[in-house]
Amino acid sequence: MTQKSNQEAKIIDAAYELFLEKGYRHTTVDDIAQALGMSKKTLYKFFPSKSELLSAAFEKLKLRMTAKVEAILDNRYIPFHLKLKSSLSVVANYLAPINPELFEDLREHAPEVWEDLMEYINESAFMRFQRLIQEGRDQGLVKSNLNVGLVVMMYASAVRSLLDPEFRAGFPESIQKDMRIPAADIFDQAITIIYNGIMTDEARAEFENA
Repeated sequence: MTQKSNQEAKIIDAAYELFLEKGYRHTTVDDIAQALGMSKKTLYKFFPSKSELLSAAFEKLKLRMTAKVEAILDNRYIPFHLKLKSSLSVVANYLAPINPELFEDLREHAPEVWEDLMEYINESAFMRFQRLIQEGRDQGLVKSNLNVGLVVMMYASAVRSLLDPEFRAGFPESIQKDMRIPAADIFDQAITIIYNGIMTDEARAEFENA
């Protein structure tokens, strides 16, 4: 990694941490520069605007998720139930720290980044989870009568819905109160509900004990 790319990576990481902590609207370029111990002038040499930094941060997030999930799926020595649990945990671990306020900021003030993230979730589900579910089906671990495409769509829709503050705001307050639990728990329960329903009894037992 060159000195320039190393510096860019540090800037992106610092900006992303601040976006997670304060949201996009409430994070200023001054905040980012101060966290890095550099001047705004120097920061602007790498990223001319806060919006470009936001885009770069989420691009890096997607690349990291993709690399980790692909490494799991390509590993011939990991059994299906562990591939399933591990790959879903990777997605949850990367998305769970993003609080609803930041997602709301993205939707309202950075719609291109929001739509790009939603498209990534759909494409990732299609390209990777369809492949994984088909693998489990070929091994007799996923129920053979299930429509794989429908399962993939349900997973992607569930993730998108959980991330979308506008979607959640449409429910009665009593339901919203029930959802005020750590994001990691929400993902874990959603994954369990969906995937316990698609696996055979044998695979389900292995999944629960993994």
